[in-house]
Amino acid sequence: MDKIFLLFAALFGTTAVGLGAFASHGLRGQLSDRLLNTFQTGVEYQMYHAIALLGVGILARLWPSSAFNVAGGLFIVGVLLFSCSLYGLALGGPRILGPITPIGGVCFIGGWITLAVACWRLPSL
Repeated sequence: MDKIFLLFAALFGTTAVGLGAFASHGLRGQLSDRLLNTFQTGVEYQMYHAIALLGVGILARLWPSSAFNVAGGLFIVGVLLFSCSLYGLALGGPRILGPITPIGGVCFIGGWITLAVACWRLPSL
């Protein structure tokens, strides 16, 4: 799973930079400030969790653990539900995306809690 987390970290990081640039240059003036902020929030959380996945991938490589696998999986699902639903809402997608966003947020929280548990269980160096 460590390679998958590292791959998603790179993919999410790359697309966060691209989407951030797209929002700044392509969407400014096309969307209201509120919708542009919604889109940017998706970009920010995607980048935060790309960096988190990088860390989880490294930790999972050094200390294989099901807890790291769960944390990384929750971060991936969180980005897909939280950030992607915000992109869709900002760009005029269906309203059904609104209730999906907080599910992604819960995945983020669960991922961070699971990561904390996994780190607590690490052997002392």
